[in-house]
Amino acid sequence: MVLGACSDETPSIAPLSQDAIVLAFGDSLTYGTGASREHSYPAQLEQLIGHRVINAGVPGELSEQGRKRLPRLLEEYKPGLLILCHGGNDLLRKMDKAQIRRNLEAMIEQADSHGIPVMLIGVPQPALMFLESAPLYEEIASEYDLPIESAILPEVEADHALKSDRIHPDAAGYRLIAEAINRLMINSGALP
Repeated sequence: MVLGACSDETPSIAPLSQDAIVLAFGDSLTYGTGASREHSYPAQLEQLIGHRVINAGVPGELSEQGRKRLPRLLEEYKPGLLILCHGGNDLLRKMDKAQIRRNLEAMIEQADSHGIPVMLIGVPQPALMFLESAPLYEEIASEYDLPIESAILPEVEADHALKSDRIHPDAAGYRLIAEAINRLMINSGALP
């Protein structure tokens, strides 16, 4: 298994306070479609990190809808960290990548305006072979100096043994996603 975007060059995040909440924001991949709620990646991540992780995934949501939904959740939960995994439905529908990028950047800026650090999860673009995250995720992470996990979703999506259907992971696939995010949190300094 690939460790993903984990290196000495991982941008740093201030350590989470003991009572910090983590907001996992996205679409069906965050919601956990294909597994029970307790096997979604946010639920499994919560077990790994010992912090409350809010599952704010909405199946089928487009990034423009997410951009409009996020501010209320930031106000409600005041998270210590936002994990942003969005844009997959836009990519599946072959929507304009520049617009996806603008929506993701707007979400990052919304979090930044509240002083909330962001970790980005790269979503694969549809391909017949050799899945990889859409380049726009690495570009955004570089521009905003964000920790990014860009390898785990393509890795899980490429392994039919880790999926419940054509698109969604099963419990074991979500576990690998949670473990990769946990490693990124450690490498970025968010966790000890």
